[in-house]
Amino acid sequence: MDNPPRRTFRKSERLCSKKVIDALFAGGNKSFSAFPLRVVYMERPEPASQILVSVSKRHFKHAVDRNRVKRQIREAYRLNKDILPAGKGFYIAFIWLSDETFTSQVVTNRIINLLTRIKEND
Repeated sequence: MDNPPRRTFRKSERLCSKKVIDALFAGGNKSFSAFPLRVVYMERPEPASQILVSVSKRHFKHAVDRNRVKRQIREAYRLNKDILPAGKGFYIAFIWLSDETFTSQVVTNRIINLLTRIKEND
């Protein structure tokens, strides 16, 4: 019996390198929005993708609210990362643009939209 692919989100999938983050936001990289999210991305030499999730303190004063939004984004990415082309890696930054929270279904739909657009553009 075939096991379905495991949908995990490992530490190796988190973008932590200061050099790469600076290069990602230095300009010249592709970006677009699907409100309430903005995505900035660039290709990666390795075949696996890494993501960064950013929710500003300006939008949510309480850490519990910021953490909830980040959790929603990470979960939506975890469940839908197979949309990205296999064998091709990206550095991806998800940036929250809104002052209000949304349901997990809305966040998931926006993540699917953004990942599909990344796939189509590359």
